[in-house]
Parts: sequence; C-alpha cells; structure tokens
Amino acid sequence: MSIRVTAPAVEDDTAVPSLVLDDVWKTLRAGGEEVRILRGVSFRLERGEMVALVGPSGSGKSTILGIAAGLDAPTSGRVVIDGTDVTTMSERPLSRLRSQRVGMVFQAYNLLPTLTALENVELPLLVPGQPRREPGRARELLDGLGLGHRLHHRPAQLSGGEQQRVAVARALITDPALLVADEPTGNLDTATGEALVEILLEVRREHGTTVLVATHNDALARRADRLLRVRDGVLEP
Repeated sequence: MSIRVTAPAVEDDTAVPSLVLDDVWKTLRAGGEEVRILRGVSFRLERGEMVALVGPSGSGKSTILGIAAGLDAPTSGRVVIDGTDVTTMSERPLSRLRSQRVGMVFQAYNLLPTLTALENVELPLLVPGQPRREPGRARELLDGLGLGHRLHHRPAQLSGGEQQRVAVARALITDPALLVADEPTGNLDTATGEALVEILLEVRREHGTTVLVATHNDALARRADRLLRVRDGVLEP
C-alpha cells in the first residue's frame, strides 16, 4: 500500500513544531457549577512525530484533540498550530488555517450520505481559499487505501471499515501538516484496525505528517513515537 502525500511548503519547517499547547485550561459550566476539563496541559509535537494520547474515558483526550485541531478554544493558555498562534484568532482565518493545515479523523465519520466516497473525499477542496490540488488526487488516495472499486458508492453502501478509510482519505486530501485522530480504530474489526494503523504509520514515516491520535488500542499506542498519558484533565509525568 502506498499513499503519496505532498508536504506543505514551509520555510525552515524542521524548526517549527507542528503543534504547541502551552498551559491550556478548559472549563465548562454545568448546573451552575464550573467543571474543569483540562488543567494546565502543555506539550509540543515536532514535525513528523506520531504521538498517542492514552488514558481512561472521560480523562480529557477528546477535548485536547478538539483544541489541537482548532475546533475548540481553551479557556486559558496558548495554542500554536504549524507555527501560527490561533489562541485569539477569529473564526474566518481560523477556519481557513484549519482547512489547509489540519486533517481530522473522528469515530463519527461525518460522511455526507448523499455523496459518493469520491465526492466525500473531494469535499474539503471546495472550501474557499484552498490551494489547487492536482486532478485525480482523491481517486489516488482512495486507490491507495484499497477503495478503488468503491469510488462511486455512498456511505450506506460501505462497511464501517470502508467508511473509516474514506474519512482518512478526506483528512489527507489537503496535505495537512497535522493529522488529528480520535479513536480511529475504535469501530473497526481487528484486521481493518491493523490496516488503518499501517496507514497512519506510513503517512507519518514516508511523508512527514505529524499525527496526534487518542486511542485505547494498545497495538497502536505501542507503535507511536511516544505516549502522552492523560488522567482527570492533567498530563501525567
């Protein structure tokens, strides 16, 4: 299996971390009380790293991923994505940065049911301001993920594993600097889960994409470059 990903052009990109979270706190109000979801989370991801977030359910992993992807804002602290401080960025430029530099794969595949696999993968390219990609890019990604024969099938006609692979292709179509994945093997059988792990490793190894993945999958966690352990909203030493 071979997936060609073109790395985004960044000046002296080896010196710029893909992601920095600096003393990030996240609090919510529930029933008139303040609930602390994250408490002073700090870490950085260097380019080309694959880092696994591990910890019990409810520990804050998904919240960290949402903030890392620019989908959620911290209550306090600083977030830098691919060299750009997004902490106080307004929604329009943040949305543009997110569409160009961050790929996201979540348990809920979020595929549009009326579109084919090919059309779902091409969808991010329609975002205004998105750089032009070479023709056939989406087809090439789906071919590399073993879905060349399912290009024109809609999500309801695909298995769970096939839908997940479509979601991965969609996340890669913009050549992101950072790929964020929330339990990407959680709904897959063992064989399909192992295949997806290989895909993530290949993207990281061969194309320099930085991968941040939250997982309960021991096999995936073991193959990451390093682990970040989360408990009760805090990174453990």
